[in-house]
Amino acid sequence: MPIDGRSHLRIARPSRDPAAAERFWADGFGLSVVWRTEGGPEPGEHELLMLGRPDAGWHLELVRDPVRPVEPRPTEEDLLVIYVDGPVPDDLVARLEAHGGRRVLSPNPYWNRWGVTVQDPDGYRLVLCERGWSNA
Repeated sequence: MPIDGRSHLRIARPSRDPAAAERFWADGFGLSVVWRTEGGPEPGEHELLMLGRPDAGWHLELVRDPVRPVEPRPTEEDLLVIYVDGPVPDDLVARLEAHGGRRVLSPNPYWNRWGVTVQDPDGYRLVLCERGWSNA
């Protein structure tokens, strides 16, 4: 079972409100809905939302069990970092804030120096880093 740089990565997280998360990640950040399943009243029937980009080797999976919801418990160090390799667009940050995000300072001065941190509706943090991955 080879794992290499082309292996797909899934980041799975619980969500309080998948609709609010979709507004942030799709309408605000620009990800596409890859898959959606509505949860039902039976145990184990999860509400599932997968978001990503067609050209990416990763996607976010946001899940909510309506019968036994799991409360998200992110810390200020639970980060999804995107290296934008240039200035972070002000209009992108404004769009994220308009779609349920909240700009926050990071406890790590590196992220404050080199990027912008935005907290999503579930409390997870997205860092838009102006550096490129090769010089991070």
